[in-house]
Amino acid sequence: MIELGLGRVARLLQQTTLSWRSIHIAGTNGKGSISAYLSHLLSADGVRCGRFNSPHLIDRWDCITIGERVVQESLFRKIEEQVKLRDKTLGIGASEFELLTATAFEIFNHENVEIGVVEVGMGGRLDATNILDNVLVSVITKIGMDHQAFLGSTIEEIALEKAGILKPGVPCVIDNTNEAAVIATLSHRIQELGIDATFVSPDMAGAQAPLLAQLFQEWDLEPHQQQNMCCAVSALRLALPRVRPNHDVLSLLPHLAHVKWPGRLEDVSIQALTSRQESALIDGAHNLQSAEVLGKYVDRKLRPHAKNVTWVVAASSGKDLAGVFSSIIRSGDNVATTEFGPVDGMPWVKSTNAVDLTLAIRSIPEIGQVQSFEGDLLSAINWASETSQSQPLVIAGSLYLISDVHRLLRDAHTK
Repeated sequence: MIELGLGRVARLLQQTTLSWRSIHIAGTNGKGSISAYLSHLLSADGVRCGRFNSPHLIDRWDCITIGERVVQESLFRKIEEQVKLRDKTLGIGASEFELLTATAFEIFNHENVEIGVVEVGMGGRLDATNILDNVLVSVITKIGMDHQAFLGSTIEEIALEKAGILKPGVPCVIDNTNEAAVIATLSHRIQELGIDATFVSPDMAGAQAPLLAQLFQEWDLEPHQQQNMCCAVSALRLALPRVRPNHDVLSLLPHLAHVKWPGRLEDVSIQALTSRQESALIDGAHNLQSAEVLGKYVDRKLRPHAKNVTWVVAASSGKDLAGVFSSIIRSGDNVATTEFGPVDGMPWVKSTNAVDLTLAIRSIPEIGQVQSFEGDLLSAINWASETSQSQPLVIAGSLYLISDVHRLLRDAHTK
């Protein structure tokens, strides 16, 4: 279950002095991409960098990287066991995410990390990662309606929870493409704390980082990718001089072209699973904002040369099914509904039943074929492959679904 609060993780780490400094990132969408950009650029500059994301993609330990490499499973399990023993000995009763957070932070200590790029798990104010006390810069990304049961029923309440990572004396970077109500809420909190804030957006890149604006013209990037890069570069310009004085941040920017973030607008070959020779697009879009981004990408990149798009979709229980899928699926599209399996370390996460998801999908006007595959992702992918023929195939609706696809591909290649 999810239990927000700082008391338990504080007890887990009460005897641990964190030997590294951090960049702390909160928001609804874009956290993972921004953390990937930051850790890649820091590593390119020779900074010993750790990164902690959530959730994991394939294995529980792949959410922790050191120098752009996933931490060794043996080290992860060794440190995790120490943290769990501490939890049991002290009778703390920490949640799964609190244990994982403490494990990541202890691994950063063990690996002599200089800067840890840390993504908030949920919210910000009461998230376990907010135990950080040596933050170089805080980043708040795009904020939308998500996790209302825990964070609040209005966008202002959610924004205030995200703003909980802001700290006195710590500068912050804010995604200026947020809606007005979010900007107003964040600005008020920034004024209360009396901290320096940098509001960034792609249309400001020319003034804030001319080279970045030039690179945007050369690279074929989606608007959200440009925005995430702007946030990452602004954060780097605040953080890097404090650990590497006189280092040139701008000289690092070309390295952004080499950053890949699995599960987000990712083209993959599924030939190991099906007879399809064309690649499939996979994306972890799971809320209204991220679905709108995916929908625009598919409309711009895939639909102009296609009769229709075939989808394989799944969703976490409790999601706004109509809102998410009406943003990406169009009239005439074909859809396979399926489910993702149990999520390691997150037993509270459940998949929406494929039949229930089918009912929601069929409400889309003039929808094409819709087929339900309960608990059988591989059959769903094969049906979609045969139905799509050479037309676009997209797998989306949940990052946990994308995780299962990657596991299927890994197992197929292993065999």
